[in-house]
Amino acid sequence: MLDKVKKLIKYYEEVLEMPHRTEVARELRDQDDMFLLLLYSEMIGIPNPVYYYTLELYPHIIEDFHDWHLRMGMDKSPLTGIRCC
Repeated sequence: MLDKVKKLIKYYEEVLEMPHRTEVARELRDQDDMFLLLLYSEMIGIPNPVYYYTLELYPHIIEDFHDWHLRMGMDKSPLTGIRCC
């Protein structure tokens, strides 16, 4: 009986979440894009007060840079120091 109730609850949650999955995915992508913009802003010419602290994040984020600059409408990398294309 308990398993049936758990399955029912899980099904109910899935039905409620289904129409909002694309919205949640879009919001997460937008937040990631904003974070990458803030991370690379100093290299683009926008002052970044925490540039020193974000330098250590570059090796971890460089893999996502190519997808980010394509989503932002830049055909080639806007940074001379980072070549990804």
